[in-house]
Amino acid sequence: MQAITVSDRDAGIAGMTLADLPHPHTAENDVIVRVHAAGFTPGELDWPATWTDRSGRDRTPSVPGHELSGAVTELGFGTTGLTVGQRVFGLADWTRNGTLAEYVAVEARNLAPLPADVDHVVAAALPISGLTAWQGLFDHGRLSTGQTVLIHGAAGGVGSIAVQLAREVGAHVIGTGRAADRDRAIALGAHTFVDLAAEKLEEAGEVDVVFDVIGGDILARSAALVRAGGTLVTIAEPPEVRPEDGRAVFFVVEPDRVRLADLITRVRDGRLTPVVGAVRPLAEAADAFAPGKRIPGKTIIQVTED
Repeated sequence: MQAITVSDRDAGIAGMTLADLPHPHTAENDVIVRVHAAGFTPGELDWPATWTDRSGRDRTPSVPGHELSGAVTELGFGTTGLTVGQRVFGLADWTRNGTLAEYVAVEARNLAPLPADVDHVVAAALPISGLTAWQGLFDHGRLSTGQTVLIHGAAGGVGSIAVQLAREVGAHVIGTGRAADRDRAIALGAHTFVDLAAEKLEEAGEVDVVFDVIGGDILARSAALVRAGGTLVTIAEPPEVRPEDGRAVFFVVEPDRVRLADLITRVRDGRLTPVVGAVRPLAEAADAFAPGKRIPGKTIIQVTED
């Protein structure tokens, strides 16, 4: 099969190549998925798990990418709940070869059925962004109806999903980002928007939940906005500044088949729209990682046609 491989941590994007690899092997409770569309996280070449297995041993050349949508072609020993030929989407393991490949081995529990009327490109944009948004807002942030939430990066992959979910639950939503993101964030459901380059973040006022995807100075300044009993949630880095009378949570997204099924139902019903930016072929995946080549929304790699 063909796949994008990375073999040199120091080379970064320059070390990514399209190569021929052996067909993946199924472990117990695995499935093999023929990948139709795949998603990636721009910073994943900096993750230790990109370069080592669960035991810390070098596993280069490795295949990046962790989101996928495709069809099951093979079942591993002991696998239940899925069938050969079934359309699925979900997350590949962090410490195994990923989804920028024609085929990938995935734990069956990390995949959810994909309805026939949902496009693979749309489905591939949902797993990390959708699960991260849900877990950040509700599992960690405990957001509820009538509360106010400040969502940084409101027009991005995670932020755009978070805005829609928060608005659906009946929260007052304040989005942040660049000036060019304002109209998109408002259209997605944000009630107000703060341009982080031209407006003062502090003027947003007190909120019950801050959901941060940026880190750094923005994360540190956001702690003061959390009212008593509220929560600062971030996926960027462990916060050094915490709310005076509230909680601070740093988390990494976890696979969740049940929640994926719930999110894809929202997509089918028109209640949730993943924001897809560029769609590129597998041969252009390395170019898609380059910071200057990214456009608003989630970049999806179309591996094979449906």
